[in-house]
Amino acid sequence: MIRIFDFIFSLLGVLFLWPVILIIMILGYFDTGSPLFRQRRLGKGRETFILLKFRTMSVDTKSVATHLAQKSSITPLGGFLRKSKLDELPQLINVLKGEMSLVGPRPNLENQEELIEQREKQGVYDYLPGITGLAQIKNIDMSTPKLLAEVDAKMLKNLTIKKYFQYIFMTIAGKGSGDNVINP
Repeated sequence: MIRIFDFIFSLLGVLFLWPVILIIMILGYFDTGSPLFRQRRLGKGRETFILLKFRTMSVDTKSVATHLAQKSSITPLGGFLRKSKLDELPQLINVLKGEMSLVGPRPNLENQEELIEQREKQGVYDYLPGITGLAQIKNIDMSTPKLLAEVDAKMLKNLTIKKYFQYIFMTIAGKGSGDNVINP
């Protein structure tokens, strides 16, 4: 049932938000010259896929987990996109393709070994990763791998249609801080 909701809502999101997506693409072109950011991430079954986002950091920024990136790398437009969570809009394409869900654990990088180990123990890779979820709403990021894996597993074990919609609406309403960059 959740896959049906994922498909319908991501399709509607793309159809209705295309003017916003187009404006962000144009602004992003002037901001960084390359508005889309693509990065290999681990999905269900630890299969890799290419995650899509709007670029929020300069093009020459090293590809690391967000909590390890430098704040100085974030562009002015990127700061706004992160705060408003609009940088996640291209992931609706990942959801349409069946690589992600709207709700699930955030997909991690292939080199985040400690997080991978913790998620393996908790069975998190048995599910599709998501754009938002309980950890994002509680501001738990990938800098605390054990806690993140535990919260992800708890969310997945107790995920109902009601909670699915709660997580989506809480995210839209601004709960959680999006991807935090800790380093100055």
